[in-house]
Amino acid sequence: MLLTITLSIAFLVAFNLLLLKISCNKTTKRDIKTDKKPVVLRPETTIESAPERLAPTGS
Repeated sequence: MLLTITLSIAFLVAFNLLLLKISCNKTTKRDIKTDKKPVVLRPETTIESAPERLAPTGS
């Protein structure tokens, strides 16, 4: 029984490692272009605050 449990766990571990190896995302090294200009976000938008309206509490 101990041998069966050990073999089952060893098989599951090997299967997980196999799946991990297969499903690993492979990235390729790309040439970095230095002539690309960075994107500049402009923080010119303003948020208008709504007037405060308090709900009646009844007290």
